[in-house]
Amino acid sequence: MYQTWAPRGEQPRIPTTGQRNTQKIFGAVALRPQHFHFRQDTVFNGQTYVLFLDQLAQDYPRRRIILIHDNVAYHRAPEVKIWLSQHRRFEVAALPAYSPELNAVEPVWHYTRLQATHNRYYPQTEQFIATLRGTLRNIARHPSQIAGYLQPFL
Repeated sequence: MYQTWAPRGEQPRIPTTGQRNTQKIFGAVALRPQHFHFRQDTVFNGQTYVLFLDQLAQDYPRRRIILIHDNVAYHRAPEVKIWLSQHRRFEVAALPAYSPELNAVEPVWHYTRLQATHNRYYPQTEQFIATLRGTLRNIARHPSQIAGYLQPFL
């Protein structure tokens, strides 16, 4: 629950399935020009991250790319190291541990949760996934809606 209201003296009620429904989504933000990239997958691991890197490489065939990596294990997976050694125009900048405030994609995740998940009930997983994908696609098509979130990183 994020924010809610109810008449004085009444407990707000929001239906729930009682189950956690996490989705695996890789994300990247281009700051100039502003753009959001994402890929949904079934699991976070080196293999699926390499597929996301392939997508970025196709989207930016000639540009130098700086990847901001946090301490998640799949960033250090052998297949990721091999991929990066074969794609020299991709550089890695490592974030200090426990510093999500330095990661430009974190405010995008916050915005996504506000738009798609906070205080919403989805009786079926398919409805939740469709709303989440729709929100992410909308951000990708109209990055101006996240411009304010990215301002501190410019």
